[in-house]
Amino acid sequence: MDLDPELLPVLSGRRELVAWLVLGFLVAFLATRFVTHAIRTGRGPFRDASVGGVHVHHEVYGIFLLLGTGTAEFAWRPDGAGGALLAVLFGTGAALTLDEFALWLHLEDVYWSREGRSSVDAVLIALVVGLMLLIGANPFDADATRGEGFLALTLLVHVAAALVAVLKGRVVLGVVGVFVPFVALVAALRLARPGSPWARRRYPEGSARRARSLRRFPPGRRNRWDALVDLFAAVPRPAPTAAR
Repeated sequence: MDLDPELLPVLSGRRELVAWLVLGFLVAFLATRFVTHAIRTGRGPFRDASVGGVHVHHEVYGIFLLLGTGTAEFAWRPDGAGGALLAVLFGTGAALTLDEFALWLHLEDVYWSREGRSSVDAVLIALVVGLMLLIGANPFDADATRGEGFLALTLLVHVAAALVAVLKGRVVLGVVGVFVPFVALVAALRLARPGSPWARRRYPEGSARRARSLRRFPPGRRNRWDALVDLFAAVPRPAPTAAR
């Protein structure tokens, strides 16, 4: 089957940098999960890093990479290979940092706990954003709109709908809705999940809306997103030495 080149995104200019960023992000995330699984199971030469007996989490390297590449971009603004290198390094830093999102959310080392699944959620959502930018769905591109005023109004509506969708527990649709018209709006109008901030505040106990929400999203219900998170959030058995 032949693909029409016009249907494929043209990787040039800003989109080329986004491609390098997404590639660096994806490779770094996969490599990080591979290394952390190997450390936990005691396989390979990998070991936890520590300084003065203090365990150094890999988000620390990610934060320094983000600070360094961000500073270099503002001070240097390179083109060509230099810009591509900064994009890869920035994507790598973002992956290392978001892979421990649960740690800086809970202020605890919950990497291998159920709470640690939120790190994978954050990484996959960031990857969705990167892919949306890669295919050209850029809500901040004033050149593709009718002017800055129309852009600001459209973005305001999308962000407001996306915020409601996120508060209703529909995070992925909310994020996608910032880039794709009406997706967030549809998600914002639909029923909130029982455990979401929206439901806790606006669906009181015994109300018809809470009953509908519980029927729609019963405890233990899983969806395709959960199955995707399972691919990376599965907790391996610790190495025997770690158990001792």
